[in-house]
Amino acid sequence: MAERINLLDTLRERGFIDQVTEPADELRALLATPASAYIGFDPTASSLHVGSLVPIMALVHLQRAGHRPVALVGGGTGLVGDPSGKTELRRVMTREEVAANAESIRGQLARFVDFEGGRAVLVNNADWLAPLNYLEFLRDIGRQFSVNRMLAADAYRTRFESADGLNFLEFNYMLLQAYDFHHLCAHQGCRLQMGGSDQWGNIVAGIDLIRRMGGPPAFGVTFPLITTAAGAKMGKTAAGAVWLDAARTSPYDYYQFWINADDRDLPRFLALFTLLPLEEVRSLSAAGGDVRAAKRRLAYEATRLAHGDEEARKAEAAAAALFGGAGEAPEAALREAPTVEIAAAELAAGLEAFDLFHRVGLAKSRGEARRLIDGGGAYVGGRQVAGSGERVTAAEARDGVIQLRAGKKKYLLLRLV
Repeated sequence: MAERINLLDTLRERGFIDQVTEPADELRALLATPASAYIGFDPTASSLHVGSLVPIMALVHLQRAGHRPVALVGGGTGLVGDPSGKTELRRVMTREEVAANAESIRGQLARFVDFEGGRAVLVNNADWLAPLNYLEFLRDIGRQFSVNRMLAADAYRTRFESADGLNFLEFNYMLLQAYDFHHLCAHQGCRLQMGGSDQWGNIVAGIDLIRRMGGPPAFGVTFPLITTAAGAKMGKTAAGAVWLDAARTSPYDYYQFWINADDRDLPRFLALFTLLPLEEVRSLSAAGGDVRAAKRRLAYEATRLAHGDEEARKAEAAAAALFGGAGEAPEAALREAPTVEIAAAELAAGLEAFDLFHRVGLAKSRGEARRLIDGGGAYVGGRQVAGSGERVTAAEARDGVIQLRAGKKKYLLLRLV
């Protein structure tokens, strides 16, 4: 019988680990047999985004290694707001907003992790935090915490020294998250919490609380903050966040986010955001290899995990059709492409190409649009625009659609209405 690959080795080899609590050999021993571990997700929006993919993929690897993931949606802590990594106070959300967001996030996590038959568990900390008696909580839990140590934590110190300061509501957050770990250790057998590097102080506080409350040894693993090779925060683009909810970021646009990744990010992204074997990851990202093919594989695999095989195939087909050269893309592919509507009457006499490209967002300014066209980078219906003064008319449309492209990667469909 083949020896079980320890989850720690998998996470370390694929670039997930920033810090591990000591003693690491005891954590390795815990993970040598089936165990439960949890990661928390903040319901401040109705959808998670690409920036949440590292913890989500860690849950996927946890389950694949034979362990039981516990995904916690912070319906209770979301009412307080985590000050970690923040320099200003978060907007206070209503119970109804937090509950609605938590429910949406449950569905998104279920695409990545199999919750059937108890193989994974979804919990909402509102279930045990909301009924807490405040005085009893302060007496039993609050007294276990040193204010001096709390203020020494990076998250609290940063807010404490900011212009707005740290309010008492936020000051309670560490206690609540530590209590989550204690509760899940007692009721779900969770002895491992994982999270982003900004959660180190909260995780260590939970481990200490479990010890003080007479629980078993507990452990923590944190993930590094992922930034792109260009130094940008993961999941942030000029157009905004890249969401996991298909209604906010379509599968097609999600696919395009990955296909447009910086070449330098390919090795890391293939290891972190796909389930491809590391041998294949190394082969795809080897120096002198086919970078385009590697990006297509990254985009397909990442989209498949988030939206399923069918949506990944449709997004891939749409991109291939739109980048395959001149000619009309298949209708199935067109349905997946980004679309801007325009009144057909406006194109009766035609619009100057530079004005149209700026208007639909393919250029930031009219001057940029002129330079794009003069440089030969603007296309209408697969043909190159000859000059910035050229007019685009309704005659360019095929089945009510005009295909526009700026350079090699920016394109959309203009739908006449």
